[in-house]
Amino acid sequence: MPSCSSDCFLRAVEDVKIFSEDGTSKVVEILADMTARDLCQLLVYRSHCVDDNSWTLVEHHPHLGLERCLEDHELVVQVESTMASESKFLFRKNYAKYEFFKNPTNFFPEQMVTWCQQSNGGHSQLLQNFLNSSSCPEIQGFLHVKELGRKSWRKLYVCLRRSGLYCSTKGVSKEPRHLQLLAGLEESSVFSLTAGRKQYGAPTDHGFCIKPNKVRNETKELRLLCAEDEQGRTCWMTACRLLKYGMLLYQNYRIPPQRKALLPSFSTPVRSVSENSLVAMDFSGQTGRVIENPAEAQSAALEEGHAWRKRSTRMNILGSQSPLHPSTLSTVIHRTQHWFHGRISREESHRIIKQQGLVDGLFLLRDSQSNPKAFVLTLCHHQKIKNFQILPCEDDGQMFFSLDDGNTKFSDLIQLVDFYQLNKGVLPCKLKHHCIRVAL
Repeated sequence: MPSCSSDCFLRAVEDVKIFSEDGTSKVVEILADMTARDLCQLLVYRSHCVDDNSWTLVEHHPHLGLERCLEDHELVVQVESTMASESKFLFRKNYAKYEFFKNPTNFFPEQMVTWCQQSNGGHSQLLQNFLNSSSCPEIQGFLHVKELGRKSWRKLYVCLRRSGLYCSTKGVSKEPRHLQLLAGLEESSVFSLTAGRKQYGAPTDHGFCIKPNKVRNETKELRLLCAEDEQGRTCWMTACRLLKYGMLLYQNYRIPPQRKALLPSFSTPVRSVSENSLVAMDFSGQTGRVIENPAEAQSAALEEGHAWRKRSTRMNILGSQSPLHPSTLSTVIHRTQHWFHGRISREESHRIIKQQGLVDGLFLLRDSQSNPKAFVLTLCHHQKIKNFQILPCEDDGQMFFSLDDGNTKFSDLIQLVDFYQLNKGVLPCKLKHHCIRVAL
């Protein structure tokens, strides 16, 4: 038997360049068998971020106007081998990565889901039926479909099955003789269109694409599709992921990430305030208790708001040892927070929210474009993005911030955010996750 040097046992190592949202990049040396989740954990550790399992690696193709989040189990080097030189990896948050496991009815409208055979359990068994390879779920509905090699789009009745995506050549008929295969899923991946209207003349902003893995630069083999709204696009894309990967997705969601041997022993924060349900607490006794009565919780919230105001007023009267006067500090302290994104436009704030996952409670704060003294809270609720103006107001000679016409006032934006993480107040939901950009 021939001898083998120790080099035979060394595992292949590759250099991969990763970009962050702010344009910075870092070259990372990884093993050939490193998964997307492993790499995200490594970047989280090196960037000193909170490891809450919502970080993702994004495959971005600027020349094609496409991007997608890698699944946690995918091998990074393998995916990179299918990418063109112009393409790149982005490190980004995606709070919606596994949201469909928590709230499946929000992702799959009843009128879009059918079963090829009798289903036991109805909507409560929706995900089990998707994950069960012996069942035959179908997603159906109208989509705008771009004809291959042409600029025109056609509105067709489409159904998605385990065997692929089909369109009907006769109205809404699903008879086998009327179904034509549009794309298979096995050797393809599903992407979002980043500039569908501009680049492909898409009829709506809710475009997606089924791209064969072998395609690098050519657009003629891309199966471009367009839904009428964001919920429709999310439904089709989520169903594609479930039908392609099945139980692998559920394992990614349920199994805690296992750190690879290449990572040193370290401890990272595993609890994120934005990732956990915040509850009202009463600390007036010797031990704290959760306030379960909604009326009592609202009363406690109002009392806490008044307490913040008193503390701020007392600070202003007594003065501050800080070089910055409290009134000055309150106007700039929010700029140290990850959730504050400065002077960005409404369009840019909406783009960031969409990129990081249209889940309830996802938010960011920014400077107002129309009022130089005001700020804007951009918030996602029911897959729709809403904006709330935060205005400065004066009370007893002190400056406060409010988004409900002065009914609830805060000394600074940090207190405002803390308050609305506990209480929804005039908002449609509590603040839960904040959009974040990390420099690598």
